[in-house]
Amino acid sequence: MIYGLAAFISLAIVSVMVPIVRRLALQYGIMDRPNARKIHRKPIPLLGGIAIYVACTVTIIAFQGMTSLSWTIAAGGAVLVTIGLLDDKAKAEGRDFPVWPRVLIYGAVSTLPLWFHIQITGVTNPASGLFFFLPHWVAWLGTSIWIFALINMINFMDGVDGLASGVCVLSAVTLFITALLKGQAETAILAAIVGGACLGFLLFNFYPARIFMGDAGATFLGYTLAVVAVDGAFKKATFITVLVPLLALGLPIMDTSIVMLRRLARGKGLHHADKLHTHHALMKWGLNQVQTVSFLYLIAALFSLLSIILLLVMG
Repeated sequence: MIYGLAAFISLAIVSVMVPIVRRLALQYGIMDRPNARKIHRKPIPLLGGIAIYVACTVTIIAFQGMTSLSWTIAAGGAVLVTIGLLDDKAKAEGRDFPVWPRVLIYGAVSTLPLWFHIQITGVTNPASGLFFFLPHWVAWLGTSIWIFALINMINFMDGVDGLASGVCVLSAVTLFITALLKGQAETAILAAIVGGACLGFLLFNFYPARIFMGDAGATFLGYTLAVVAVDGAFKKATFITVLVPLLALGLPIMDTSIVMLRRLARGKGLHHADKLHTHHALMKWGLNQVQTVSFLYLIAALFSLLSIILLLVMG
């Protein structure tokens, strides 16, 4: 099947590239170094995001050519990976990369799909079958906010070995199934490619991790999954099934919401890194890294299953 082939090629490219970028990270000292907030106790090479980006873009172009969707992923991803690498390099050197340049760039990249006509356009009334178009400004604003949020949510969640990559596998599989059920072949291939890349990376990233994806990989995956959802699950959604993409990406949405509420309650800045994430709480309760990640995988899988059931029943 073409979807399995696309996923396999993406996985294979990541598997070949990760040892290469890992050696580069070791050679140039681009490492995620331990501190009071982080869980790992020894430096871990970064640059894994490069392997994920190359695998996804090369495979997408190979299977789809230079379509509006592949342009959106390649161009937006290139910007995010570049700014992410600068951030990763700063962290390796013990410096904090300024927040506002990143926020402005994330915001600009979040509007890029709109220029390729990839956007949330409206909802279908299941009773009448009529499609209700959203006002253009609402469609543009909703699409940009959704993409900007996912860029940050996946990045926020990347705090335990294998967590972000594993959850992205589950989200990609869910969006793949959703696309198949809706007859969206192009979106299904893209979701399969992302899932294959994340699974390939997970082989190196699960505890004990030999490499991290860094901000470069996390922001790229958040952006790509958000675009896949807009092009697939949000397209022709009903008033009820608009919940499908929200549930497919339910764990990062839930985790970020909890963290933001906790930071507000404590009067802390929303952008300041801390140990208020769900995985931190689970480990404080006595779970080790593997148990924590496995539990969160289960929660993500339940969200995914619920989204598919909702689409089957109400779609």
